[in-house]
Amino acid sequence: MPDFSHEIAHSGLVAGVDEAGRGPLSGPVVAAAVIYRCKSFDKEFFKKIDDSKKLKAEERQYLVSKIRKHGLSGIGAASVKEIESYNILNATMLAMRRAVLALPKIPSLALIDGNKAPTLPCPTKTIIKGDTLSISIASASILAKVYRDNVMKALDIRYPDYGWAKNAGYGTRQHIEALESKGITPHHRKLFSPVNKILSHS
Repeated sequence: MPDFSHEIAHSGLVAGVDEAGRGPLSGPVVAAAVIYRCKSFDKEFFKKIDDSKKLKAEERQYLVSKIRKHGLSGIGAASVKEIESYNILNATMLAMRRAVLALPKIPSLALIDGNKAPTLPCPTKTIIKGDTLSISIASASILAKVYRDNVMKALDIRYPDYGWAKNAGYGTRQHIEALESKGITPHHRKLFSPVNKILSHS
């Protein structure tokens, strides 16, 4: 389970940063940043924090309000157009930078999930599988996942054939079949396979 060992190793405000949505065929990539100024309160709440992928949807939804209550948070995103212009890695770095800049205060250090760090107005430290090791990164992963899922649910109302409310833009069977029968939307990542293959045959 993630803990505060990486945060308490540094003085000052330490932010955890993570993203959601690098792999889907559609929708933005979203990042979140979370700072906990106090690491001793509500231990039962912190026991519930984990990598967002290991939590059920209702668990993530419950934790979002708690994370925002106990911590400072910021959300950033990069659009499909930006993903296509800069590639998914650079778009992810852009979303992370926006998330950190959206925090009420610039941290003394940003803990970044993975092995690449965006350019930030503070020092950074990358942590591979950070969402399983750092409470702050795990919290950021939950905020980013829930925010992005809500974006995809809203888009699903306008484009119901692709199943985005359930698959969040990932390449499920329903999504692929809708791509083949209905075609692409402005929210599809045209450089991603199989979207680009469908485009090349159209």
